[in-house]
Amino acid sequence: MLLGLVVVILSVGGAAAADLTIKARNPAPALPSWWDTVTITGHVQAGTTFNERPSGGINFGHLFTDKANSLLMNQALLTVQRPLDPKATGYDFGFKFQAMYGSDARYTHFLGELDQSISGRNQFDIVEAHALFHLPWLTSGGVDVKVGQYVTLEGAEVIYAPDNALYSHSYIFNFGIPFKHTGVMTTTHVSPILDVYAGIDTGVNTTFGNRFDNFNSGDNNAAAAFHGGIGLNLLDGALTVLATTHIGPENPNVSSVVLAGVNPNSALRYLNDVTIVWKATDKLTLTTDLNYIRDDGFNATGGGVAQYVTYALNDWLKITGRGEVWRDNNGFFVAAFPGNLDFVRIEHGNPLGTAISGGATTYGALTVGLAIKPPVPKELDGLVVRPEIRYDTSLNGTTPFGAGTKRSQFTFGGDIIIPFKIR
Repeated sequence: MLLGLVVVILSVGGAAAADLTIKARNPAPALPSWWDTVTITGHVQAGTTFNERPSGGINFGHLFTDKANSLLMNQALLTVQRPLDPKATGYDFGFKFQAMYGSDARYTHFLGELDQSISGRNQFDIVEAHALFHLPWLTSGGVDVKVGQYVTLEGAEVIYAPDNALYSHSYIFNFGIPFKHTGVMTTTHVSPILDVYAGIDTGVNTTFGNRFDNFNSGDNNAAAAFHGGIGLNLLDGALTVLATTHIGPENPNVSSVVLAGVNPNSALRYLNDVTIVWKATDKLTLTTDLNYIRDDGFNATGGGVAQYVTYALNDWLKITGRGEVWRDNNGFFVAAFPGNLDFVRIEHGNPLGTAISGGATTYGALTVGLAIKPPVPKELDGLVVRPEIRYDTSLNGTTPFGAGTKRSQFTFGGDIIIPFKIR
């Protein structure tokens, strides 16, 4: 009996020693350092949109695909970032810096930041530049804080081209939501189902600093704005709802606005948006974007709905349909900007800026497009070609298209996105 016990002890001890020897030879992989989680990526996007009868060379109702029958280098974009660890339970720190060169930058500038430094079609823009913090406060999920310059919460579409299903943008994206903000945004993870967003910023597409009748300021007025809302994560992530608002004065602090009887520092503009995304099956995704905006200064309202249906036919081919109705009750929001600096000049309140309104119009638009991912070398993984056909029309008899002579327009376009990764 004693001999057996000794044999067992020796056997266990031998096994433990052998296990230690194996672990010594094959140590557990070290956890990645903070620097190891920093990535440097980017892409180049180019495309064109054909229109048989454009409005003076412009596809009316479009912004980022506005130049008819011309090849656009929309984006050459670089992103350097360290995202927050989504599983972090303690303090965590990250950042994001995203810069862009291309024709899209004409419409995405922060005022006072590279916005009038280049008069050509292709311009530079800082899309995002912010620090990120995760704070284990208030709830079990904690609070995320974003400080600096960042894109808006609102809308189903984004500036970053690879995250959109189609080449051309909706009326909601072009005219119904902000693009970017400068300020502080907090996200409180109340539960796995509910997130609450709350922040303060300088306004729509603005930075800091304003003087009366100054057309180069970083802000176009001297007031702050609120941005926030709620996010719901339902059906184990298959259904998400993001309901957000941006409220603050947005009219420029210039003589023409004051003479119109508007106080640019107190007349509020409300931009409200609800985006619902339902991944109905592994192949079918339905997205609904609801939008309503109001400007108290000029008593102008607008809004509508866009519905997206995306179906993955196979691993390399997706088809997306988008139908939209958007009403500009006063002809205040929807416009074309023929010059390369006209959009930012209008935001500044500069009288040299030109905006061509479509009048009080209810716009309808139908777009069908493909996302084709052909077989490519590993270095080009993510390359996509996106052809589309689009029909825009006035639903109330106005003629905003064809230089004010047509009720509708057909456009045929498409783009290619070539990604790259540095680390």
